Amino acid sequence: MIYESGKMRLLPVATKSIGQVNDCYICRDLASSGGILYTVIVVHDHELVRNILELFKFSNRKGEEVLIDAFAAGDKHVMVFPFHNERPLFDFYEGESLTLSQCEDICISAILACITSDLPYPILYLLLSGNMLNLASDGSVFLGYEMDLSKLDMSITEKECTNLCAKILLELLEPKSGQKATSYYLLEKKVANGSYQKFPDLYRDVTIAAVTKKKITPFFVLKLWLKRNADTFFGILFWISLILGIIAVSIILSRFFLGGNSWFRLLFNTFKNIGTESLVQ
Repeated sequence: MIYESGKMRLLPVATKSIGQVNDCYICRDLASSGGILYTVIVVHDHELVRNILELFKFSNRKGEEVLIDAFAAGDKHVMVFPFHNERPLFDFYEGESLTLSQCEDICISAILACITSDLPYPILYLLLSGNMLNLASDGSVFLGYEMDLSKLDMSITEKECTNLCAKILLELLEPKSGQKATSYYLLEKKVANGSYQKFPDLYRDVTIAAVTKKKITPFFVLKLWLKRNADTFFGILFWISLILGIIAVSIILSRFFLGGNSWFRLLFNTFKNIGTESLVQ
């Protein structure tokens, strides 16, 4: 079957799942010559279709960065997302062989993937709980979009999503717990209390804890100082270079017009006379 909207003609090339309320396919767009693949969610439960439409209509997170298309196909509702080769986070993550800094960078990338997806929180929660975080070969984290909407809970908010993400990060950092990692112990305490309300709070904690760890090394302090004072530093260098340049040009011109060490003679001979009196006897 081809799922057709005003701009896409989607032909399934692989079936990911057939579910009670929705199916998931990998599709190729016949209206495009690029051969790009998409993850396509086909919702066939009438009640759920209404809930999905209301969710995107009234949420301030509409997934505009990742929801490529959404349209009706007969009595079904079709949602089109990007397709990426799967690299499940915990299948490719090797925390034991990574440095603490590398682990923290992956954690930060996971938080940013959740924030930038801009998906309504009930759907984001489904993806997080369905292990849809993936680890790219360059260490960045991206979302996959296969989902079982029979588990959709319309009451899920940012708080539940953030705390679930924090639990995932805590698991990523667990191999570094023996290194007295500030980020690990901070997350451990807050996850136990369910303290997180928003993703920016989680992002702030991980980034500050990571920076605090790095500040211990003198090299990091120097690097941070240079970054913060780069404009002043380069301004001073500019004026020093300008003054040295003027002196160099003066020396060259004095030698050219007056010969020898005339520039130095001109400079120092002025002190041999004060007023009309000569200091040379």
